[in-house]
Amino acid sequence: MKLLRVGAKGAEKPAILAADGSLRDLSSIVSDIGGDTLSCAGLDRLRNADIASLPELDHEERVGPCVSSVGKFICIGLNYSDHAAETGALIPDEPIIFMKATSAIIGPNDDVVIPKNAIKPDWEVELGVVIGQEARYVDEADAMEYVAGYCVVNDISERHFQIERGGTWDKGKGSDTFGPIGPWLVTKDEVANPQALGMWLEVDGKRYQDGSTETMIFSVANVVSYVSQFMSLQPGDIISTGTPPGVGMGVKPDPVWLKSGNVMRLGIEGLGEQRQNVRSYGA
Repeated sequence: MKLLRVGAKGAEKPAILAADGSLRDLSSIVSDIGGDTLSCAGLDRLRNADIASLPELDHEERVGPCVSSVGKFICIGLNYSDHAAETGALIPDEPIIFMKATSAIIGPNDDVVIPKNAIKPDWEVELGVVIGQEARYVDEADAMEYVAGYCVVNDISERHFQIERGGTWDKGKGSDTFGPIGPWLVTKDEVANPQALGMWLEVDGKRYQDGSTETMIFSVANVVSYVSQFMSLQPGDIISTGTPPGVGMGVKPDPVWLKSGNVMRLGIEGLGEQRQNVRSYGA
């Protein structure tokens, strides 16, 4: 299933992309896409619904974040061998965990706003893993049982804040609008192998990122298991699993940073595409 949320900010309706390409309103079945809806029982309820009988929604309406009320937005750093190489970083022995503020979450096509005092804003296309049931001290062999599905994430970063302002990475990752997710939450039964997905990102029509999840250092199952050793995971939590090479910071000889007026397009095989206009704070 491809689940999404459609409507104005704060008033999104839960929806599903039907087999005929229409958008159908799930409001009569579930209150939103998040929490209990993402459990095995909740997803089975949607699978068994008569989708064709549900009201049709307008494709022209805004698409909001594909998951509502995200409790934790967890990120894995330097999780692609080829991305680590482009940044000159050593391959980590264990997954690097940092948190992205949930207030950064926006819809897949909403504007990305460069924050005040930003110097080095950057992009990162990433595979998002959406948790479907509570996970605590999960074995890697069982980890996929706790996954509801996947989505596209653009892990917008401000490298000056992240690297040159001291402390942890979080301050360069959590600005408002720095977390577009969606357009869809694609349930895991529709993704045969999360470790073989093509992914790409363009700025103003120029392709900078063109990679695959096959170069992940730590697999989805490994990451879910690993994170669950340090914190419990709840339905609707999102783990963003790292980015392939081609970020602005890695462009040689001179890095390329986002600026007002840029347009980003990005996508992951089978999970849909995003498009964001970039503008300065206050513009």
